[in-house]
Amino acid sequence: MQQKILLTGCTVATMAEGGIPYGLIADGAVALEGGKIAWFGERSTLPDQFSAFDQDDLSGRLVTPALIDCHTHLLFGGNRAREFEMRLNGASYEEIARSGGGIVSTVNATRDASDEELIAGALRRLDDLIAAGVAVIEIKSGYGLTIEDEMRMLRLARHLETLRPVKIVTTWLAAHALPPEYKDRADAYLDEVAIAGLKQAAAEGLADAVDGFCETIAFTAEQIQRVFKAAKELNLPVKLHAEQLSDLKGALLVGEYSGLSADHLEHLAEEDVPAFANSGAVAVILPGAFYTLRETKLPPIEALRAHQVPIAVATDCNPGSSPLSSILTAMNMASTQFAMTPEEVLAGTTRNAAKALGLAGDYGTIETGAQAELAVWDAEHPSELSYWIGGSPLFKTISSRTAA
Repeated sequence: MQQKILLTGCTVATMAEGGIPYGLIADGAVALEGGKIAWFGERSTLPDQFSAFDQDDLSGRLVTPALIDCHTHLLFGGNRAREFEMRLNGASYEEIARSGGGIVSTVNATRDASDEELIAGALRRLDDLIAAGVAVIEIKSGYGLTIEDEMRMLRLARHLETLRPVKIVTTWLAAHALPPEYKDRADAYLDEVAIAGLKQAAAEGLADAVDGFCETIAFTAEQIQRVFKAAKELNLPVKLHAEQLSDLKGALLVGEYSGLSADHLEHLAEEDVPAFANSGAVAVILPGAFYTLRETKLPPIEALRAHQVPIAVATDCNPGSSPLSSILTAMNMASTQFAMTPEEVLAGTTRNAAKALGLAGDYGTIETGAQAELAVWDAEHPSELSYWIGGSPLFKTISSRTAA
């Protein structure tokens, strides 16, 4: 989309921070030029220079920034429906993981799958997200757990960008689980695969960020710190799966390394929220995992809100703990489970999600100079997006990107 377009007859939710709720403009217009937003505002104040643009009358529909899913494990082999059944019969997530299930079972399926099979599966989930207005998607590695397989995952993730009109952000997550061949040798695995492979991925430009799983069934904070040190030496930003099942102070480690985000956070201690807030990192809330695992420990939303921590919301799309490929359902879950307001969850899938990916200013808001990535909805008000359960009120997306 490189032509000059003027969107009219629409309600515009800019999602700008501060000011009126949603940055709402009742009778708005948005001018697009060269794949970017050239102007936005009340239609009555349209500058003459944009009046000659090709007009697209949206008949009263709602326009928002295109949505962003800032935490996914979208690319994997197989599924874990049997483990879902085991949990419903009483087995815990930890018990399944320690018995050879969990992440390791997906690792085996991913290693065994062909490139074509992995792409075909990922496209089904990717298309679900696109159908709900998503234009930017983060995809992590973490289901290969060898240097070759982790790099293959990131290459395939990048390839998806050539098949669909989306921006893919890739994250190195080799510190996700310990593969069977490294049983009881976690430090050796970090040295020989997670860190050594990170250096290779960085040299090839495959990783936009570095993640880890800091948890009792994964890696300690001290072990994750080693990965973070390597990321810092490579000038790659960090993020972390933190405080999902226990409180290992992973969120504070993210702050020490000026990280982008800490994700999950059900067990984040309220007394640690002020220090986390000072780091400037984003709290990424993942209601799909909370729902699927039938958790009862709520993340400290009120404390995060009180200390003005930016909160993002994502699907955590993965085959084990969050088989969720609807960002709109994640928004509804965040509202109903965590008492986040519709405005907060829309900010969490636009402005704050962009910040969690290091993309603030380019994506996630309607502002001059931002990328022309917009979603047009059959809706009168933004609250409708987190209100409906199931389906998508998306009318169309407007994108500067085209798949090859």
